[in-house]
Amino acid sequence: MSTVFKALSDPTRRKVLQLLQQGPIGAGELADMFDVSKPTMSAHFAVLVNAGLIDAEKEGRNITYRLKLSVLEEALLAFAQTFGLQVTRPEDGHPTTESKQETP
Repeated sequence: MSTVFKALSDPTRRKVLQLLQQGPIGAGELADMFDVSKPTMSAHFAVLVNAGLIDAEKEGRNITYRLKLSVLEEALLAFAQTFGLQVTRPEDGHPTTESKQETP
């Protein structure tokens, strides 16, 4: 889980994840969306792949990245539960928060 949160600690990597929510994007196209060098973006992509947050599909010389939302969901659920939040994953796969209400 620490590799996931290390990956999420960088604003550029968080922006990459936001962009990939729209669907798979080629590495070159994705790198062009940032004002940093391609080698720097490649390093960011490697951190995200290593954390399991994105998949890289290589076809010839082209690499396409896609979001692995399930890994992010699991990390966030574990993080929330660390702080005592009663967050669970219902059968539909979307996290919910259970709140305990006191009765008078």
